[in-house]
Amino acid sequence: MLAHRILEEPTAYTGAELRSGWVREQTGLDGDAAAGFVGPCNVPNANLVDLDDVRAGTFIRAASMAHVIAEHPGCALPEAVLRQRLMVAILGELLAGTGKLARRDGDDLYYDGRKLTVSIAAPSSVSSLIHLGINVDPAGAPVPAIGLREMQIDARPLLSDLLERYARELDTAAYAATKVKTVP
Repeated sequence: MLAHRILEEPTAYTGAELRSGWVREQTGLDGDAAAGFVGPCNVPNANLVDLDDVRAGTFIRAASMAHVIAEHPGCALPEAVLRQRLMVAILGELLAGTGKLARRDGDDLYYDGRKLTVSIAAPSSVSSLIHLGINVDPAGAPVPAIGLREMQIDARPLLSDLLERYARELDTAAYAATKVKTVP
C-alpha cells in the first residue's frame, strides 16, 4: 500500500525535488510513498526532465501549486507513466465531483480552456518518480493557466483526497492481480 503524507509547511518546487529519497527525507515514509505539499513552483529549463520541453527552452512557473511527489521503488518507467495518468484521471474525477469538469489530455488537465496541471514521470536508479503540480495561483505561468483558487477549491483537502484515492487504486489493483488464475 502506498504510504502518504501532506506536508504542513509551504514547500517550493524547483524540479530538484524530483529525486529518489526526497519523499523519505521529507516524510520519513519508506517504500512506495508520496508527499503532498503546497508552495511556489519555479522549474528552470536546466531542471526539466522532459527532453521535448528542454529542447523547446521552456520552464514551469506558478506563484502557488499543490504538488504530489510519488516514489515507486522497482517500478519500471512505462508502468509509472500509467500510474501518473491514473493519478491525473483521479484528480479529474475529484474535480468533476465538485461540478468542475476538466478535460484530460494525456497527463494534463485543462479547465475553461486553460492549463490546470503539470506532470512528469521519470526514472531514477532505484525507482520511478511522479510529480503532479496543480495550479493554485498560476501567476507567472508561461501558458494560459487556471488555478484552484479561481475554481474555489481548497488545495489541501484536494491533495488528501487525491492521495487516498490513488493509494486505494494501487492497492485494489495489486489485489486484483492476485485473485485470478492463469489461462491457456
